[in-house]
Parts: sequence; structure tokens; C-alpha cells
Amino acid sequence: MENGGPAPEGITDKIYENTKTIKEYFIAEDLPDVDISTVGVTSFAGPEGQFDVEVFDSASDYVKLMKSIFDFESIRKLLSSPKFSFCYDALHGVGGAYANRIFVEELGAQESSLLNCTPKEDFGGGHPDPNLTYAKELVARMGLGKSSSQDEPPEFGAASDGDADRNMILGKRFFVTPSDSVAIIAANAVESIPYFSSGLKGVARSMPTSAALDVVAKHLNLKFFEVPTGWKFFGNLMDAGLCSVCGEESFGTGSDHIREKDGIWAVLAWLSILAYKNKANLGGEKLVTVEDIVRQHWTAYGRHYYTRYDYENVDAGAAKELMAYLVKLQSSLSEVNEIINGIRSDVSKVVHADEFEYKDPVDGSISKHQGIRYLFEDGSRLVFRLSGTGSEGATIRLYIEQYEKDSSKTGRDSQDALAPLVEVALKLSKMEEFTGRTAPTVIT
Repeated sequence: MENGGPAPEGITDKIYENTKTIKEYFIAEDLPDVDISTVGVTSFAGPEGQFDVEVFDSASDYVKLMKSIFDFESIRKLLSSPKFSFCYDALHGVGGAYANRIFVEELGAQESSLLNCTPKEDFGGGHPDPNLTYAKELVARMGLGKSSSQDEPPEFGAASDGDADRNMILGKRFFVTPSDSVAIIAANAVESIPYFSSGLKGVARSMPTSAALDVVAKHLNLKFFEVPTGWKFFGNLMDAGLCSVCGEESFGTGSDHIREKDGIWAVLAWLSILAYKNKANLGGEKLVTVEDIVRQHWTAYGRHYYTRYDYENVDAGAAKELMAYLVKLQSSLSEVNEIINGIRSDVSKVVHADEFEYKDPVDGSISKHQGIRYLFEDGSRLVFRLSGTGSEGATIRLYIEQYEKDSSKTGRDSQDALAPLVEVALKLSKMEEFTGRTAPTVIT
């Protein structure tokens, strides 16, 4: 797409139709090698005239773009403070090629603050997914997990995935959920990031992402959009000038500077927030930390306790039966609440249940069957989504969210706080009965 974003279904459908008309194609077997390590243009003579192959330095272009968005000088002052320490893990993905240019050369970070920043075809034998499970080295260095480092953890840590579009944000012994991350960026963007100094056009999140961003949007009187999973839906809003910041629970965060999620942008956004919060404090006794910022956010906006259960490689037929059962159950909220009350009497009642459907405000297209939702009176949610119903089984994703406005109750362990809703979700859906699973494959 000319905007650099994912192609919408209308385009991919047309491309597919065109593929049906292809009868032959040609291969240039004797094309000379191009030196892709050197910036420049190589010209070739072809049967239909000359054509050029241009090699350019994408890192230089990206650095220029980031410098037009963020105040690099303020971030540089933060990174130069002896009280602030920083760690970035590229997981041997492409982010490493940009990390040295930005964090070391431009912002003055120590090279030792970069982990796994040499891109490798096999990602160094690891899985380049920026989460608490796969970013083990970073998680240990930040003082989280069973094999935590004996050294004092850095104040700030971050990771990106193989193509550097997704990200994970960590504080010292503290994990920031992706849902909280996008909400906190939106809440602090105008004062912390020059690109947004004139205000945000609007914000958006994917439907399964927690409603933390909704509360920020309401408080700041911003346009808000809830879209299906898939970055192309954000792109439409951005092209129409309706959205500035967006995110999804699967560690994707971005803005309208491009039409894709951007892991390094998210890291710079957090560094900008930390720099702003500490601009008058770098010579003081204690810095404002990542954990401080998150807890201050919870005090101001409330906390959305959140978890995701993934059941992978479930029998496709059983998975479809479970989803059909949940849809049928939605026809009677009184029955739903009767079942829930029989499971737990300390859980709020369901006030709305549906299959999420989205009408794009830009092109009018409608996306149906985007997930099954049970919405509770106190703002809690249960969401069920099904993906990959092929021959190798399906994945059922269960999202559980509870909203807590009382600031005295926002410091609980997430799994403890969500335990009643988890029990309701598993028994209401008859998860074990349909799938035969007594536990999820992955808990995020």
C-alpha cells in the first residue's frame, strides 16, 4: 500500500483474483550480483531497457524520522544520568541494526546496555517474541523471573521482536502490560513527545486489548475507536486523520508516523515519558521510575487487571462447538447470570453479550464474528476468540479483564485479583468439557 500499511481485504481479494489469470512468468537466471552492503545504484540492461537496483540505508531514514518525533536531547540527558540505567534486547532480530545507531550513537547509551543486537537468521536459536517467557535474558537482568540476575537491575528495560514491530516494556522488577503501555503513552504524549504537542487526534485499540485506553480517552475527551485485531483497521483511521496513538494486547504499539506498529518507537516513547517526569529531578535523590509512572496512572485512572489464556492445537471441531455454545448462551442474559451466580456470588452481573462486529467509520466495510464478548456491570470483560481452524487444530484465546477504580486495591497480584473471573470464564464456557484441557498452553 502507498501508505506503507497492511493491504486491506479489498486489495488482497483483487490480487488473488489476478493470480488466477497468470499463465507464465519469467526468471532472470543470469542477473549479476548486487552488492547490498554498499549504498548506491546499480544499473542493468534488460530486454525492455535499462533498470536500476538501489541500495539505501533504512537506518539513516529511520533515525531522521525518530528525531523529528522525539526530543533526543532530553532523552540523552536522562541516559547520561548516573542514576539511570537502561537495557534493550533485540532478540537477535532486525531491531539490533537500529539500536546501536539510535541508543548508542545518537543518545549516548553504553554498548553494554544492548543485548542480542546482532541480527541472526536463526535469532541465535531463540524465539524472538518480546514477552516474559521468551525474552529470558532481559527478564533475568531486570530482576524478574526465577533466574534473576544477582546484579542491581536497570531502571528501564525493553525488547522488540524479530522484525522490531512489537515491544515489551519493563521497569526494575516490574512488568508493564501492553494494554497499560498504550494507555500510559496516550495519557502522557502531549506533554512528553514533541510530535504530539498540539494534541492527539484520537486513540484506538484492538477489541481484546484491555479498556485502559478507553478510560484515558474519556478523561481527555479524545475520539476513541475499538477495532478488530489487525493493524489495517488502525491504518484506515490514521489515513482519515482520526487516530494518533493505538495498540493491541499482543505487544503491538504505534502511532500515525507510519502505518505499522513500531517497537523502537514505543521504547523511545517510554524514554521520553521518563525524561519528562525526571527533567527537574536528574540531580535529585531519586528518579521517577517506570513502576512509579504505572502506579500513578492506576491512581488517576484505575487499574485494568488483565490476563490471556491460550489453548493451542485444540481439536477444531471441539473449538467450534465451544464457540457456538457461547453464542447460543448469549440469547438469555438471565440464564447467563444464573449460571454465573451458581459459580461465584462475588462476581458482577453480565449486562451485555454479543459477537463483536465492526463497521469501519472510514470506508463503511463491516467485519463480523470478531470475538465473543461478555461485558459485566462493573466494567469487567470476558472475551473468547478462535483462530487457526485448520487440519492441525485451533487456538482458543480467552481474555479476562477486571476494572478496579479503588486506588487502595490496585496493587494486588494480577492472577489473584482475576481468580474469581477466571473460574467463571472456565466454567461458564465449559472449557474442559469441550476441549479436554485442564489448563491453558500459555498464560500471558
